[in-house]
Amino acid sequence: MQVQKTKHIEALTTNYAMAYAVKAVDVDVIAVYPITPQTTIVEKISEFVANGELNAELIHVESEHSALSAVVGAAATGARVFTATSSQGLELMHEVLHIAAGMRLPIVMAVPSRALSAPISIHGDYSDLMNARDTGWVIYIAASAQEAYDTVIQAFRLAESVSLPVMVSYDGFLMSHTVEPVELNDEEEVRKFLPRALRPYTLNPKRPVTMGPLASPDWYYEFKYQQVLALKEAYKVAKEVDSEYGRRFGRSYGVVETYRMEDADYAIVAYGGASYGNARAAADLARERGIAAGVVRVRLYRPFPTADVLKALDSVKAFAVVDRAIMFGSPAEGPLYKDIAAAMYMHGIDKPALGVIHGIGQRTIYVEDMYKIYTMLRENPRKEVVFMGVRV
Repeated sequence: MQVQKTKHIEALTTNYAMAYAVKAVDVDVIAVYPITPQTTIVEKISEFVANGELNAELIHVESEHSALSAVVGAAATGARVFTATSSQGLELMHEVLHIAAGMRLPIVMAVPSRALSAPISIHGDYSDLMNARDTGWVIYIAASAQEAYDTVIQAFRLAESVSLPVMVSYDGFLMSHTVEPVELNDEEEVRKFLPRALRPYTLNPKRPVTMGPLASPDWYYEFKYQQVLALKEAYKVAKEVDSEYGRRFGRSYGVVETYRMEDADYAIVAYGGASYGNARAAADLARERGIAAGVVRVRLYRPFPTADVLKALDSVKAFAVVDRAIMFGSPAEGPLYKDIAAAMYMHGIDKPALGVIHGIGQRTIYVEDMYKIYTMLRENPRKEVVFMGVRV
């Protein structure tokens, strides 16, 4: 299989990169409702539709709940669908998130993550996404505009392969509204990567079926267990899709990305663009100062890539997990930290692991903050949760 040779590079925000990916995928139905910092995704898509560059039905709805409900209905008929939201919009969708996953619909949704009210914040953290982590959706967290573009295309392939909805998330404002060079694929090649396939069960008057009906206690549990199995399958398929995408287009990311981990004694585990970028810079700084530092980035968050994370952390003496969301009342308080702690416990692994909460409400994360984490791991490795960058 030949790698695409022609390169077309545009300077795009991550939001615009998402819109270009949706156009390349040739979706049928997009439901739109504005919310900061998501709005420019659907504005750009609506421009594509108005200009005749994308032959799709663009539905203007009255709320985010309606946006997801509209694409649920469209996906149930067999249409290829997309929507996007953020923050309170994702919370308003929450009921329908479970419906989309339970009906096994291949919906793709972009979520430039943003802090939740109250108090009102229009700035970025991952509070919204982490509230949706256990709804049965596949969840990716991208770290660059290029990766976000590529991941949306992969997400449609994955969603249609395992019959599950997929979210593609990234830093609100820090990525959604900043411009980076993005290599755009030839749209014909994208559509070859995403061939149209008839789904076995869709709403069709000529072949009536019932979708999402009342399930008695005799069967409800089995439906939920099928979702468990589908997510386990999605872990494997996500790797296969990423590998094939790399062969076709020359870019792949894995489900977990590592930086300078070959001989690292201490590691920071992070997600998203700002945390990962600063952690890499801090790892370079730490190595200049005699600390063998590395970074692990979780790209596929659900299903949780347990085997890949544990492999990446296998040889370190201690590690820290930087979360940009708070699990209020939890003994772990950081959602990714809790996932990794549970994975290690279940596999009989005992390592010093520092939980760090930072960047809440887009509080600035400095490279020196990340460097300080490495010094904490080297000087006094212990299991605890630290709220970094907060005034107390």
